[in-house]
Amino acid sequence: MLLRLNTADGRPLHEQVAGVIRRAIAEGECGPGDRLPPARDLSQALDVNVNTVLRGLRALRDEGVLEFRRGRGVTVADGADQRSVLLHRVRDLVTDAAHLGYSKNDLIEMIRGIS
Repeated sequence: MLLRLNTADGRPLHEQVAGVIRRAIAEGECGPGDRLPPARDLSQALDVNVNTVLRGLRALRDEGVLEFRRGRGVTVADGADQRSVLLHRVRDLVTDAAHLGYSKNDLIEMIRGIS
């Protein structure tokens, strides 16, 4: 897996770490069940602190993109490739709604009205 951070990106480093891993999954560089390199190796490859990498990995775990298993390391969760795409679309929707003056709660109410 070839990962590289964008030095011009103004987002916090842990978000960038999560983003490059999310992108690698979306582009098929790693798929469900694949094991990620250890956090220490990722931190060296990305030239960031290991705690920054761990924070990014935990965020992806909380999103359901990664699974942490004792003795097996960090693996890509089943359906993570699809979930990653969906989360990206949701973030775009929230951004677009904010530009139009709608809050996240407004979006939730709109979604509830659809079903």
